[in-house]
Amino acid sequence: MDIMEYETNSSEETFELGKELGMKAVPGEVVTLSGALGMGKTVFAKGFAAGLGIRTPVSSPTFTIMNQYNEGRLPMYHFDVYRVETEDEMYDVGYREYFYGQGVCLIEWPEKIKSLLPDNYIKVEFHRSLSENFDYRRIVVEKVGGGVDISDR
Repeated sequence: MDIMEYETNSSEETFELGKELGMKAVPGEVVTLSGALGMGKTVFAKGFAAGLGIRTPVSSPTFTIMNQYNEGRLPMYHFDVYRVETEDEMYDVGYREYFYGQGVCLIEWPEKIKSLLPDNYIKVEFHRSLSENFDYRRIVVEKVGGGVDISDR
């Protein structure tokens, strides 16, 4: 299956979903995280890191563009491209080494660098419903292009 939907009702549940997906991550995987500010992208990234066995505290790399974590079963490269104004900034960071390496990339605000994304990646979108509680999130996980099957995630 190419699309899976999940519902979470707390930051703890969003963390656990990220952890579950991190446990199943494979080398070379690129995961994009889309949603408005405060939707849980960084909480999900923290859970994903925990699923990889990373114990170092994970924070959003808003001002550094990318944080690297090497202690888990796979390296994790956490990008936050919210402040990126041109794709040249991504070349300066050496993004290709990470996007096409043997670790896992998580990219917050991927819309800003859409033309640089690989052909195959996993897109995670965070949605809120005004009719539900404040912490409710509908999280859609979609395989873009070929690559790994996400139905077991």
